[in-house]
Amino acid sequence: MSEDLLRYDILIQDALRGAVKKILAEVGRTGLPGDHHFYIAFDTNAPGVRISQRLKERYPQEMTIVLQHQFWDLAIGEHAFEVGLSFGGVPEKLLVPFSAIKGFFDPSVQFALEFDPGKTAEELPEELLEAVEELAKAEQDHEDSQSKTDGEQDDSKEAASAKSDKKDDAVADTPAGDGGGEVVSLDAFRKKT
Repeated sequence: MSEDLLRYDILIQDALRGAVKKILAEVGRTGLPGDHHFYIAFDTNAPGVRISQRLKERYPQEMTIVLQHQFWDLAIGEHAFEVGLSFGGVPEKLLVPFSAIKGFFDPSVQFALEFDPGKTAEELPEELLEAVEELAKAEQDHEDSQSKTDGEQDDSKEAASAKSDKKDDAVADTPAGDGGGEVVSLDAFRKKT
């Protein structure tokens, strides 16, 4: 048997990634039709992937996202897609190159594709990789400065607390209000099946 010099395996993977790209582009334009929704698994270590440090720590190898009820700003590029999702009530923006996708599944019609991440003839443009690196560095700098600011606020709260402890005990403590709100899981509003 002769050697596969054309690399059919890579050509087919790239063609199927192109199908995922077209599907997401259509959803970006018109929204999800009917009961369609997607589970997309991707390699969090793949070149060009941009997720927050918090998500990277939680999902060090692979992550699966769901595009169904709550996602926003779905943008499809030549080599990657970007989407906004909420994780534990915290909004996040993710950038996922198509070459990082490991799996695509639409349970409404039992359609699934599986990929070998990184096995592609398509190389990511250097500008995309540089932009992802710059954004990651900017996010890290922001997190570092936020941590420093939080630390300074804690110090000033401790100082204020020490001052108030020295005040005359003749002033009675009044109970603080509860803020009047209650956190409710969105699952409580979803249709049960």
